[in-house]
Amino acid sequence: MEDRTSPTSDPLLAGSEQERRRSAAARLFDIRRVIGGLFTVYGVIVTLVGLFDSPAEIDKAQGVRINLWAGLAMLVFGLAFLLWQWVRPAEPPPSEEQQDATGSPAAGR
Repeated sequence: MEDRTSPTSDPLLAGSEQERRRSAAARLFDIRRVIGGLFTVYGVIVTLVGLFDSPAEIDKAQGVRINLWAGLAMLVFGLAFLLWQWVRPAEPPPSEEQQDATGSPAAGR
């Protein structure tokens, strides 16, 4: 019995098209992209706030521009996650056909 709920099991799609879709779906839901994006956006915001801190806010932090340093750290952390995701992209799990070809048991059987 065929599984018609899965969009990748469409017999009309070529094998390379199926792999392209699976690869795109794997990259779309990569948690590194979400974490990196959020930290980068928050890092930019906090860095900008730190650049324009008033002298009273700097005195409150004992002379340290804490917003600037925290924002820069968040920015570096977020960019590191995005770089990691770009250098080592997520790979989709093997399809049932690939699992059958390698001899390993297919999931759910």
